[in-house]
Amino acid sequence: MAVNKSPKIVVVGSFMTDLMSKSPHLPSPGETVMGGPFFLGPGGKGSNQAIAAAKLGAEVQMVVSLGQDSFGDLAYNALVNWGVGVDFVKRVEGVSTGAALIIVDDTSGENMIVVAPGSNDLLSTEDVERARQAICAADCVLMQLEIPLATVEYTARLARAAGVRVILDPAPGRKLPPELLTNVDVLTPNETEAGIVSGIKVTDLASAEKAARALSSRGPETVIITLGGGGVLALERGEVMHIPAFQVDVVDTTGAGDAFNGALGVALAEGMSTFEACRFAAAAAALSVTRVGTSPASPQRAEVEELLQKVNQG
Repeated sequence: MAVNKSPKIVVVGSFMTDLMSKSPHLPSPGETVMGGPFFLGPGGKGSNQAIAAAKLGAEVQMVVSLGQDSFGDLAYNALVNWGVGVDFVKRVEGVSTGAALIIVDDTSGENMIVVAPGSNDLLSTEDVERARQAICAADCVLMQLEIPLATVEYTARLARAAGVRVILDPAPGRKLPPELLTNVDVLTPNETEAGIVSGIKVTDLASAEKAARALSSRGPETVIITLGGGGVLALERGEVMHIPAFQVDVVDTTGAGDAFNGALGVALAEGMSTFEACRFAAAAAALSVTRVGTSPASPQRAEVEELLQKVNQG
C-alpha cells in the first residue's frame, strides 16, 4: 500500500493550560492532600492531538481560540515550537485561555480533571469558515467536544461535503445529535464515552462490541473504542477487530487518549488499514503514559516505530 508520508491534518479544537500535581491518592470530597510536584504546560484535547500528529510527521493546522493572556502566549508558542500551523489561531481580548486542573494518583497513574473552557467557548463557525480552504484540502479533520457543539457540527458538514475524512473524539462524553453522527467517518470514544453516547454501558469486550454496533448504525463507518489496559476494539463495516494493549510501566494516563487520536489521524491519512492504524495509535498512547504530562509526553515517530518493531520481533 502506498503511504502518504506528509499527510495534511486540520484539528478544530481546544487548548487548555494544564495545571497538574501528583497526589498519593485521589482526594475524597472535602479532603486536602499534600501532593507534588506541580506541572504547568500546554494541554487541551485539540492542542494535544495536533501536537501529537505533528510530532509523528504530519503537516498540521489548528483552528483554535485563545485569550490575550499569558496562557494564550504559552499555547501559541507551544504550537509553533512543535511545528503546528497557526494560520487559524484566534486571540480574544478580555477572556481567559482555557485551563485544566489535573490531579494524578502517584500510585496508579489514574487522574481527575476539571476543565475551565474560557476562550474555547468562543470558537465559532466563522472561525471554521476562515479555514475552509485548508479543511477542504486536508486528508482528515480531527475534532473533540471541548468547543461549542455547533462548531463541531458545522466542521463535520463542511469536511464531509468536501470528501474529507472526519474523525471525532467524543470527549468529554455527552449525547450527540443524530445529524452529527451521520457526518462522522471515524468515532473514537473511550469506554466511558461509548457508554454515554450509545446508552450501552461498556464493561468488557462483548459490551464494547454491542456499543460499537449501536454507534455504527447511527452513521460512522468506523467506531474505535479505547479500553485502557483492555486495548482497543474497532468495528469497521461490520468487522470487529481487537488490538491488545502494549505492556508498559504507567506513570500518567492523562494524555493517552489524545496521543492515540493524533496518531490514529496520521496513520489513517497515510493510508494504513484500520487495524494497522489502531496498532500504531495504541503504541503511541502506550509510550505517552510512561511520562508525565499531555502533549509533552506524546512520542516522536522513531519511538513508535521502535516499539512496534520490538513487539513484532518478540
